[in-house]
Amino acid sequence: MHFFVNHSTQTISPGITPKNIVSLVPSLTELLSYLGLEDEVKGITKFCIYPPEWLLTKKIIGGTKNIHLEKIKQLSPNLIIANKEENVFSQIEDASYIAPVWVTDINNLQDAYSMILELGTYCNVLQKARQLVQEIQLQFTALQPINPSLKVAYFIWNKPFMVAASNTFIHEIMQLCGFKNAFENLNRYPEISAAQIITANPQLILLSSEPYPFKEKHVEIFQKLIPTAEIKLVNGEMFSWYG
Repeated sequence: MHFFVNHSTQTISPGITPKNIVSLVPSLTELLSYLGLEDEVKGITKFCIYPPEWLLTKKIIGGTKNIHLEKIKQLSPNLIIANKEENVFSQIEDASYIAPVWVTDINNLQDAYSMILELGTYCNVLQKARQLVQEIQLQFTALQPINPSLKVAYFIWNKPFMVAASNTFIHEIMQLCGFKNAFENLNRYPEISAAQIITANPQLILLSSEPYPFKEKHVEIFQKLIPTAEIKLVNGEMFSWYG
């Protein structure tokens, strides 16, 4: 699901390339670059690390959850791109008085495909967006999931422990890899206790590099909880950057 929040006098018409785009989502900033919209993108967050040179050439308008409205206003954008979970809705509302805000809500791979095509439509690069979707679909078709499935817990936060459960993009990527989510009975990104981890008894524990930056020192903590589990540090971008 993707929707507009717009209290400004500006409108967005599909097929007319927005000239001043502000991206509040790192994954979508990378997508905008891939779609060839370097000249159109004027502002990004400090977490928009791809492509790296944009951190030097674009206006930094704050972080994903603490945007600076005045900096955005100075760019005179006619499209602001946000995400339902990565950004704060009250800030999205405030930004919508400056320019239309396109808000993405990505819970699975199909949502990501739809989002890429919608963005391609709004930015007049639909053919390139279609090619990208087709390439991704081919890659996933060729993917050979592990068999038999492994029972896996994917951690996104420490103190408190938080995992990726059902109805998340991460959950679907895990399934496509042949993993069985140890917390598929829960929803979204729940807090869990050490006792719940022990009860779930995952065979494999994945510690993501983001949003919490798990390091080697955290492996020992989980190994004490589940001595039989294999524990790996993983690149969160591979599991969660839907753009």
